[in-house]
Amino acid sequence: MTATVLFLLLFLGMFMGMPIAIALGFSSVVTIYFFSGDSIASMGLKFIDNLTEHYTLLAIPFFVLSSAFLSTGGVARRLIRFANAGVGHIQGGLAMASVLACMLFAAVSGSSPATVAAIGSIVIIGMVRTGYPESFAAGVISNAGTLGILIPPSIVMLVYAAATEVSAARMFMAGFIPGIMMGLILMIAIYIYAKVKGLPAQPRATAREFFSSAFSASGGLLLIVLILGAIYGGIASPTEAAAVSAFYAFLIAVIGYRDMGPLKEVPWRYKDEALVAAIFRNLRQSIVALPVSFFSKDVQKVVMDGAKVSFVLLFIIANAMLFAHVLTTERIPHVIAETITGMGLPAWGFLIVMNLLLLAAGNFMEPSAILLIMAPILFPIAMQYGIDPIHLGIIMVVNMEIGMITPPVGLNLFVTAGITGRSILWVVRAALPWLGLLLFFLILVTYIPQISLFLPELLDSLK
Repeated sequence: MTATVLFLLLFLGMFMGMPIAIALGFSSVVTIYFFSGDSIASMGLKFIDNLTEHYTLLAIPFFVLSSAFLSTGGVARRLIRFANAGVGHIQGGLAMASVLACMLFAAVSGSSPATVAAIGSIVIIGMVRTGYPESFAAGVISNAGTLGILIPPSIVMLVYAAATEVSAARMFMAGFIPGIMMGLILMIAIYIYAKVKGLPAQPRATAREFFSSAFSASGGLLLIVLILGAIYGGIASPTEAAAVSAFYAFLIAVIGYRDMGPLKEVPWRYKDEALVAAIFRNLRQSIVALPVSFFSKDVQKVVMDGAKVSFVLLFIIANAMLFAHVLTTERIPHVIAETITGMGLPAWGFLIVMNLLLLAAGNFMEPSAILLIMAPILFPIAMQYGIDPIHLGIIMVVNMEIGMITPPVGLNLFVTAGITGRSILWVVRAALPWLGLLLFFLILVTYIPQISLFLPELLDSLK
């Protein structure tokens, strides 16, 4: 009865047009008030505790802020140039370079919509001008942008780690091989399509252009090494690494690339003086300008935008964790687990049911909310079937990837529609042919656990 009322109120609120966070909180409070012995005051304390007792969640605002600086600055443009210098000469190479750029940007942002916005706003126009169909370009970016939550660091992985209390570092490590595999699958599909349709190739980049683009992109690429090296080297926790990444992204945008702040119009080098003299003079400029840059309008705007996104995410997470708390206290996950295991389903059958459930939820809800609602239900069942919690997490993240490009709440679809100026229906049609690749990849990840577990187990054996 309690479970029925809880979910009925949730879906009724969503059907009436309530924001998902409000619907989660409303259904939880009403259920507690009428069907539980807990007091409303305890719910208020639990709402705050949900955010304060999970140290891992503190990484989310820092990764969001880091992504905001990198998206606003020229990091995406430099990563695209580097990727194009590497694979642009292959037939269909510009589209393949777009996928590679999405993979690289995913490794510094942790966000799927941010990846689509930063990379798509540049490459979609470039692909159309080069002779690619606009629908093809939009479909590629919508799907490649989903790698933002699979390639570490990932905000969605942090949410799963907080909901199930598994290691965030192990989740990050487990996402490497699946993320690279998904990128390669997209590139192979692009190459086959380019061969069939006769899509153009870019001129081969010279060695000088390749190394120049690599040096130009090194500021963003170094962030990948900084974050993941600190985590896997045992130097910092994911939360500490996220804080460092936010400050590093600020320095790169303001001082390294000078895309914002008081030095925005001041180039690093001058032709009328010696290189060493120019370096020392520019360093002095940077040191003087650094305190002032905190008060510049463009930096303040990036910080405010990052704060707004963080507030929305954390508000959804807090309400979803309140909903999960009600599930747990009423023993709803345990009852569902006993019911499913009592049906005699084999492990592979349970995985099919789980994937269908998550794919359906991905059509209507935001990934973080889905994980915080479904993980407490699915986690104990998976443990009874002997499914590794890290493997379970990667399966759920891949399902969330697919949810990012399925209507009516596919966030990547809305971002792509904003970039192209097209309708949502047009973007759905453009992204739909690529959806089959993600579903095929989901099957691989679901039934070949070593795709997810090889690196974490290797790291454990080395330790």
